[in-house]
Amino acid sequence: MVQFAATFHIVASISALIIGLWVVLTRKGTGLHRWLGYAYFFNMLGLNISALFIYRLTGHFGPFHGAAIASGITLIAGFVPAYLRYPRKGWLELHYEFMNWSYVGLVAAAVSEVLTRLPSSPFWGAVLAGSLTVFVIGGFFIVRGRGKYHFENQSQRFDNASMDLLTAWKQRQASCN
Repeated sequence: MVQFAATFHIVASISALIIGLWVVLTRKGTGLHRWLGYAYFFNMLGLNISALFIYRLTGHFGPFHGAAIASGITLIAGFVPAYLRYPRKGWLELHYEFMNWSYVGLVAAAVSEVLTRLPSSPFWGAVLAGSLTVFVIGGFFIVRGRGKYHFENQSQRFDNASMDLLTAWKQRQASCN
């Protein structure tokens, strides 16, 4: 089971890195963006769940398990608003912020993993330096990208009425049937 989880984790990680980059580089709001987004979401979901079954490093629940939980929360916080188009005003901003931070976190984990494999690299120093560098650079691009999208104009396309979360869920279910 542990070997399967580790192998699945690696495959999902590489797949999410590639698909996530594709999502970042393609035009937003298209059918391709949506399908790539679903693929990214499910790869990341599998990656985070599989991480909870890997204990080789410490033998017990550790900081990377906490990071997997934080990553899962970030992922879900970015997916649900876009999936439900909820809240009516602001779902697009939530989707943008959380999905971008989800990808930045994935890249930070990948960079940290690579840096810890370098000969004579101090493990925690490599993890902290790699993660901090990626988060600073990623944060810069996320903040810069906010100005590129006119969220209020995009959100208004879907602003036909105010609604609660339960109504949004029911509307989404009805549109899927």
